[in-house]
Amino acid sequence: MNRRDASTHRWLLLGVGAVCLTFAMNGRAQVQTETSTATGQATRQVKVERAQVVYVSGNELVVKMEDGTIRHFANIPESAKVTVDGKELGIHDLKVGMTLQRTITTTTTPKVITTTQNVTGTVWNVQPPSSVILTLADGTNQSFKIPKNQKFNIDGQMLDAWGLRKGMRVTATKIVEEPITQVEQARKLTGQMPPPPPPADVPILIVAAVPRAPQAPPPTTEAAAPAPTLPKTASPLPLIGTIGLVSLLSGLGLRQFHENI
Repeated sequence: MNRRDASTHRWLLLGVGAVCLTFAMNGRAQVQTETSTATGQATRQVKVERAQVVYVSGNELVVKMEDGTIRHFANIPESAKVTVDGKELGIHDLKVGMTLQRTITTTTTPKVITTTQNVTGTVWNVQPPSSVILTLADGTNQSFKIPKNQKFNIDGQMLDAWGLRKGMRVTATKIVEEPITQVEQARKLTGQMPPPPPPADVPILIVAAVPRAPQAPPPTTEAAAPAPTLPKTASPLPLIGTIGLVSLLSGLGLRQFHENI
């Protein structure tokens, strides 16, 4: 092959490539593709992690988790922010003793993406059950792979690849359903500053109550007990006799006194 023939062959190959590319582009233009997405019920999971700052220096942070484990973060980015009392603070604003809380919300949404492809053409060549070449409406030919169990509509009759014949006008529809799971995470970091310590130069006044000595209870006035009463066991006659005897002796004494005068 001389130089001229080689040049002609090279231009011929380029021309065939251009024609094939045109066929492919025209063929793709004859295939109508529609895509739809069906969304299922989403599920949400919330996870809360709490920790306390035990060391902070520069962009280095060490925290103690609720379960007692220690976590070390060597290089906290400047863009990391924590919300404290409505204000956004950076790594250099953190203090030892500060409480951090990270809330992670994970939303999982199931989806089904349905792709529908419709193609209409005339059978130019068929190699069942794998492929078929169709002549499209613009006169170009395009090869299509035949999916498993694919059916073709021939004048209202559904045929498989083995029933295709050259010259048949066919309409094929390919439906592909692809289930996917969409996972989204939202993170929120909040914190609380430790309570300020009491001032060291303010004396603390301690007031102690001195207990008073117990007082003796006031004496109680007891009612005087009545004098015991003797039982009435004797008769009053001896007393009367004694009184009479005393009166008699007194009379005799007074008489003797008058006689001596």
